[in-house]
Amino acid sequence: MQTSYYPTPIMISANGHYPPRSPPPNGLSRRSTHTPRSSVDRHSQITASVGDSAPVQPSKHTDLWFCDGSIVLRAEDTLFRVHKSQLARHSAFFRDLFSLPQPSADNTTSSSPTALQIDTTNEIEGCPVLRLFDTAEDVENLLMALYDGPNFGKNDPADFRMVSGILRLATKYLVDSLRTKALVHLSRAWPTSLKGWDAREDLARADEMQSGPGMSNVYPSPADVVTLAREVNAPSLLPSAFYDLSRYHYTQLFEQDDESGHSITDLPLSHADLQRLALGKEASQHAITTLIRSMGSHSHPLLLGHHTHSHRSCRRDFSELVALATQHYLFDRERGCTDPLYVAEELGQPLYDFGQASGADDARFGESRRSAEVSECEACARALAMWTTRERERMWKMIPLWFRLDV
Repeated sequence: MQTSYYPTPIMISANGHYPPRSPPPNGLSRRSTHTPRSSVDRHSQITASVGDSAPVQPSKHTDLWFCDGSIVLRAEDTLFRVHKSQLARHSAFFRDLFSLPQPSADNTTSSSPTALQIDTTNEIEGCPVLRLFDTAEDVENLLMALYDGPNFGKNDPADFRMVSGILRLATKYLVDSLRTKALVHLSRAWPTSLKGWDAREDLARADEMQSGPGMSNVYPSPADVVTLAREVNAPSLLPSAFYDLSRYHYTQLFEQDDESGHSITDLPLSHADLQRLALGKEASQHAITTLIRSMGSHSHPLLLGHHTHSHRSCRRDFSELVALATQHYLFDRERGCTDPLYVAEELGQPLYDFGQASGADDARFGESRRSAEVSECEACARALAMWTTRERERMWKMIPLWFRLDV
């Protein structure tokens, strides 16, 4: 009978001291990140700022101002002189916009202030002007990607700021090829396969070894990824982003940070997504409990079934493994206690290698495990590794269910 990873009510301690391998979700708030807003909101803010003070004269972009350009795009107070043909070639939206007859000057004033209309009455250097209600930074990144090709980085917070802006506008203006490339790039950090997740975590571990425990800055806040995925309808990013977010303790998620003064309640997660996060955290904790408990039961004969007769030393080793894992992950709430994939990976290591100390706080667990080295047999090690591999694959497939995601 297979182990069930469906969530059941359990009591969870909140005394964890170790953050997961990626930065806390409120850590990114200390950087000046781009907060997604609708075009209407941005226009309202621009209008309000202009009304409160003297109008700011727009300035030409230093690189994206082509002397032979045929249209001027205005985003906030930045002007971009580009080519209609280039925009129409990549964007179905602009292709249709440029092919449609434009309203006369009399009709323009009565139209919606947020409607995209080409202004032919106030031309700049002989070019009509198209006002875009997007940030100048996002428009710049989109145009750079259209002219020079996307130049994506390492999926770090700075790269995410750029890629998210490109993805947002590529979705809005129907630049399908660029949207696909941006999603493929983001999927390397927020993958849909367990193999991709392990590769992602290997990078985070390597960075953490250099920067110190809890100081890894490889990836952006998973809360920002959830928000972006909702905005651009990219559900493939959600399972890994929700799982990463669930690895943070509740104190990290909901209490204000002394340095930044922010908590997850300040982030633009919907009430429904906060509910999904809470349910998913409960399910992942139950998965860890079930995983450890099943190792000590007789419901998994594959772990010891390779012996012709009961092997007393092997049973003793597995009993010791279960006791130590229970103490480490469930009672002491040590590193990895909120990460079932990490726990299963560690349990699958050979008994003489499992839990090797990566720091002073891990030394007690690693040293106590090495006492089992003399009694472990290779057959048990192989059986344990195979079993935990299957359990990790099963848990990975259950993640969308844990967080009630339709993917």
